[in-house]
Amino acid sequence: MTKFLISDANPEGERLEDMFVAIRRDMIIRCAKIADDPRAEARHVLDNNVKIMNLLTEAIALAEDSTRTLDKSFGPSVTADGGEPRIGVA
Repeated sequence: MTKFLISDANPEGERLEDMFVAIRRDMIIRCAKIADDPRAEARHVLDNNVKIMNLLTEAIALAEDSTRTLDKSFGPSVTADGGEPRIGVA
């Protein structure tokens, strides 16, 4: 059973790309709070966060591409409505 992602066992879950977008949004808010801190540690953390956000941007694009691929080939997901998964096993 998935804890966060939408599935037949978790119909109230989130799509992967939506979770990544929410995490990136939170990180942007966090970065804004430390952006003017001149200390080396703050700069280091900010640099790491920017790198993480870039990776999240790539992950969002990949997750969206997977969703488009599944939507195009199999139609919209019905797992949340109790239907069978589009790929894999239930």
